[in-house]
Order: sequence, then C-alpha cells, then structure tokens
Amino acid sequence: LDTCRPREPRQSGTDVLKLALGNPPMPLRLEIKKKLSARSDRVKCVDLHPTEPWVLSALYSGNVFLWETESSSLIKSWEVCDLPVRSCKFIARRSQFICASDDMYLRIYNYNTMEKIKAMEAHADYIRFVEIHPTMPYVLSSSDDMSMKMWSWEQNWECTSTFEGHAHYVMMCKFNPKDANTFASASLDRTIKVP
Repeated sequence: LDTCRPREPRQSGTDVLKLALGNPPMPLRLEIKKKLSARSDRVKCVDLHPTEPWVLSALYSGNVFLWETESSSLIKSWEVCDLPVRSCKFIARRSQFICASDDMYLRIYNYNTMEKIKAMEAHADYIRFVEIHPTMPYVLSSSDDMSMKMWSWEQNWECTSTFEGHAHYVMMCKFNPKDANTFASASLDRTIKVP
C-alpha cells in the first residue's frame, strides 16, 4: 500500500503545441512519499477516511486492516472470514465500516470499539463492491449474482431494493455525485446501466 502524490511533468512550448493539436499528454509520474506494508496475498480494496488520516484495506486473506497514514502504522485489524474480502468502505458518520466478502456476507463493524455490529448473507454469489450513499442511510452492494441491492441502516440493515438486469457479474456501482437519487453500475456483460 503506497501513499503517493502526483508530480506534474514540465511542459515545454512544443508540448503545449502538441496538446493543442490533439496529441495525448504525458502521463503523470507518481512520487512515493510513504509506504505502508503488511504480509498478505493481495490488497483488494482501499478506502480513505474523510476526516482522519486513516486508510482501510480489504485483503485477499480475509482480513481488514486500518492504517494510520501519518505514522505509517497499523492501528487495528479484523479477521473477517477465511475467504477474500473484496470491498470495504468507511461509514464515517456512524463510526463504522462495511466490508463484503466471498462468503456472500456483508459485515458492519464499529472501528472505534472493533465490535461487529451486523453480519448478513447478502447475495447468492461473491460480492464485488459496496458503495455508501453520500447523505442518506443507504449502502449499495453489487455481486456476481448479477444483481445490486440497497440496504438501509435505519431499518436494521434490511434490503430495501434489488436491482437486476445485467447478464454477467456486476463489478461496481457508484452513486451520482450530482444527483444522489441515481447510480450507475458496471458489469462484465460490457454494459453500464443507470437505473
């Protein structure tokens, strides 16, 4: 896990002219400022806390790690399950995080007390991604069962809606930042859907 900052390449007058004429710009180069590391098979997902200097990481080993970025230290870890954890997201306004794993469960933890708040079988196949609504009490999950589900923490984490229509795994879903009543989904069926 690396903490990086982009470093803009210098542009000469020729480069600016090439940009104006339609040549693609040079890619950004990243300079590694800090490196956070732990033994794991693979890191499947990371999420940054909106106010604290923390990074949450979901691991193929079935663990979730909470890192403090300023000191590059591991603060807490959770042994979630024996299968890969593919997605994790902070729910900062509740001092919680949610994680999704290949055992088809969603799990919610309080990151201050480390208490498991809820564990629920959420899908019929691997869960690929979870997305937190920016203002409302909803979480969206997407799965290899070709569906997405909406969960409400105000209703004890009940599923309030199921969205179907993809013909292959649903890899990701994302709320629209300009209209939080809509979202988009990406699938291996080569489509993006906006229900």
